[in-house]
Amino acid sequence: MNALTNPLALAGRILLALIFVQGGINKLYAPGATAAEMASHGIPLASILVWGAIALELGGGLMMMAGLLTRWVALALFFYTLALALIFHAYWAAPAAAARVQHAAFFGHVSMMGGMLCVAAFGAGAWSLDALLSRQVRSPVFA
Repeated sequence: MNALTNPLALAGRILLALIFVQGGINKLYAPGATAAEMASHGIPLASILVWGAIALELGGGLMMMAGLLTRWVALALFFYTLALALIFHAYWAAPAAAARVQHAAFFGHVSMMGGMLCVAAFGAGAWSLDALLSRQVRSPVFA
């Protein structure tokens, strides 16, 4: 299994981050609609905060894929996903007709949060910019 550790860590990071990159791109093409949805859930300053959501989803997702500042990005995405689950997918407060869909979405977010905690705990792996930068810091080149 050791021979698979690096490719599995890379594939895991890419798959986990893919939903955030896709979400960031979707929000980038329709920031007004996203801000309206945020405002409808009681989020203040939605027209400004939408840009933070885009930056975190798109930028953070790409950073996780590349393995750059991976543990920090994973923690940021963990807390962001927690907020999304509680604000947008509160199945316990949803009408009966929507509760089942919101329940599934809520626990989908909980699953993503588990993945983020694994990445935060174990890091990006050897096939990452974090590992590359760490090697360069430890092994200075002498001229």
